[in-house]
Amino acid sequence: MIEQRPSLPRDATAEGAVADGSAASASAASREQLFARLAEFGIATRTYEHAAVFTVEESHGLEREIPGGHTKNLFLKDNKDALFLVVAESSTRVDLKALAGRIGAGRFSFGKPDLLMRTLGVTPGSVNAFAVCNDTAGVVSVVIDARLMRHDSVNCHPMTNTATTNIARDDLLRFIRATGHEPRVVDLESAG
Repeated sequence: MIEQRPSLPRDATAEGAVADGSAASASAASREQLFARLAEFGIATRTYEHAAVFTVEESHGLEREIPGGHTKNLFLKDNKDALFLVVAESSTRVDLKALAGRIGAGRFSFGKPDLLMRTLGVTPGSVNAFAVCNDTAGVVSVVIDARLMRHDSVNCHPMTNTATTNIARDDLLRFIRATGHEPRVVDLESAG
């Protein structure tokens, strides 16, 4: 199912608040607010509705139907408490130890769901490059797979894993920078 998303008005409600009602999660951008922000920047996207997908394996069927580079996203914390969002092409093998050494990070572990919600405003399975707009404190470093940057367009979940939004590569980078994050493009395949 394909849905072209027009410019939408800013929605005053936030989706996905966690049970503890923390301020960070309650202020997380909803899907509609994301689309409104993209429209404010004049960024055109195309969104495809689908059943929820939680893993790269579950999304393989979508990759055949939706053009562009497809992503897998890792929310990581190192042993120095630094946070990272790694946006990789879905087929890239990410060696966490090699990546940590390459970017000067400590030993990586996956960030816990409550930290993910407080920081990026999304749940596991819905981690996406757009979620950095919720990191208003600027504590997450964004690392992007160089292999993904070979595509003219990139596919990301729009805050929820029940849809995929196709965006031009350069527009995705422009959006990330507009959130106050400077994406670091790294060749993840040769991170060793």
